[in-house]
Amino acid sequence: MAKKKQHWLLIAGLVIAYAYSQYAPQIMSLSGNDPHTDSALQHAISNQQSDVQVTVTAPVVKILRDDMKGSQHQRFLIKIANSTTILIAHNIDLAPRVEQLKTGDTVSIYGEYEWNNKGGVIHWTHHDPANRHPHGWIKHQGKTYQ
Repeated sequence: MAKKKQHWLLIAGLVIAYAYSQYAPQIMSLSGNDPHTDSALQHAISNQQSDVQVTVTAPVVKILRDDMKGSQHQRFLIKIANSTTILIAHNIDLAPRVEQLKTGDTVSIYGEYEWNNKGGVIHWTHHDPANRHPHGWIKHQGKTYQ
């Protein structure tokens, strides 16, 4: 009986691993200042990929007004090495606002990249209260906002 149970547990584990590999977000590490790692993001942009978990460090090039419709988001643009701008949409209903953020500041971000024809957006830069999505964050001036 124990061998049968182990067999079914093995099958269940394989099914779960396969499902995760098919539906889990991809993970890429990126830097707005490094053209070699930046190519991973460029690949996602060129191939119009979305639902890609990314880590990026880049300068802030523009502070935008908060999006107050629905969930409130602090918004700003970063620029990666190939001069593409990426919108950052940081949910301030679920995470603290990034304090004293200014144009020219460098930020590190972990979140989900979504392609669009303007360069894309990174969101999910906060914790997920339901624990169904990877927890994101923004690091600015030694402080982590999540």
